[in-house]
Amino acid sequence: MGMTTEPMRARAVFSTADFELLKEAIGELITKVSVDDVKLSRLSALYHRLGRLG
Repeated sequence: MGMTTEPMRARAVFSTADFELLKEAIGELITKVSVDDVKLSRLSALYHRLGRLG
């Protein structure tokens, strides 16, 4: 049996369902929690990035 020198393919850490759950949780956090402008902006950007991935 010969050994290959190619690296193994990376496996996904999150499933599509995980992205949907994370997006839902962050969406609720944005609407229910009073946060400063910088944090709100970062949470909003994360929410939209998760939407593109899921």
